[in-house]
Amino acid sequence: MSTGMPRFAGARLREAREARGRTISSLADSIGVSKQAISQYEHDLASPSTENMTRIARALDMPIRFFLTSPTAEDETWTVFYRSMSAATKTARTKAKRRYGWLRRVVAWLRTYITFPQVRFPAFDLPAQAERIGEDDIEDIASKVRAYWGIEAGPVPNVTALLEGAGAILVRMELQADTLDAFSEWREREQRPYVILGTDKASAVRSRYDASHELGHMILHRKIPPEALRNAATFKLVEKQAHRFAGAFLLPADTFADDLYLSGLQTYVSLKAKWQVSIAAMLMRSSQLNLISPDRAQRLWRNLARRGWRVREPLDDELPIEEPSLVRDSFELLLNKRIVVPGAIEAQLGIGLRDIEDVCGLQQGVLDQRVGPVLLFPRRNGG
Repeated sequence: MSTGMPRFAGARLREAREARGRTISSLADSIGVSKQAISQYEHDLASPSTENMTRIARALDMPIRFFLTSPTAEDETWTVFYRSMSAATKTARTKAKRRYGWLRRVVAWLRTYITFPQVRFPAFDLPAQAERIGEDDIEDIASKVRAYWGIEAGPVPNVTALLEGAGAILVRMELQADTLDAFSEWREREQRPYVILGTDKASAVRSRYDASHELGHMILHRKIPPEALRNAATFKLVEKQAHRFAGAFLLPADTFADDLYLSGLQTYVSLKAKWQVSIAAMLMRSSQLNLISPDRAQRLWRNLARRGWRVREPLDDELPIEEPSLVRDSFELLLNKRIVVPGAIEAQLGIGLRDIEDVCGLQQGVLDQRVGPVLLFPRRNGG
């Protein structure tokens, strides 16, 4: 390696560049070097001079210290359930993956100070092949999940609070892709699920459904190997199964059927206020359960489109969005008790405060508002 910035880690440059959605060419142009130079930096064939390192940090809005620690194998390995694997969302997926890695880094740091809720997710003896999981199985499992968590026959009161109370790490962040509404991962090393919900097309019912969809992956597909998801047919099937689970979990067959006294759209509007599920999702569920005929369903879908409700439905601006609180409250505790201060957080994590706020779903600028002396509390070992 040629001389340059000591301890520079090329993998961190690629990580930061991808997290910003930047190409090698655009980064090279912004700092005044060749594409080959950036490529060499990323592959540890050369390291940037101090001057170029400063330009890189400024261009990517990252602290220089971020680039001076090599990632671990744990930083680079994960099996994430994305809503879309299309080429159109590849850049958005890569960007989201990098920011998700930062979230996990923040959570690992938080767990040295705070004990998170014990994970209480039901486990089922399901096959590692999605093709062997049937629709009746999914209906039965969704019912058992509700029973495991003590959910009564009616609507789920608060999906976000339910998952956080069961030990999931759940945050809302901007994903910047039409087909990337949410994603999730079951972290084997931690035995803890992570669920990321998009804020791009925020509505209460969409968020609740997305969370339930990701719960479906965490329950049904924990054993499916990552290479299987690269198969287009398998990927399509696991998505269909997660949708079926979300419908069954949010709208249990018997009690939802009892509510559907009329099949007109206005009935679905009234039921939306009760069940906090979109009209579109209720139409799908009604068809799945044969509560409406195919002809009736087709007429309702046409009527829905004619009213413009495929884009925005009634009550979308009125129902409050469920906001995650576990990660936010963890920061509140540390900052209010002055166990740490913002400067210490940034220094220990090597990530800027804006990025920490962004990946954790915190209000922008909230970390800047906290100042005060650091009290030297010892860290706990483990989490």
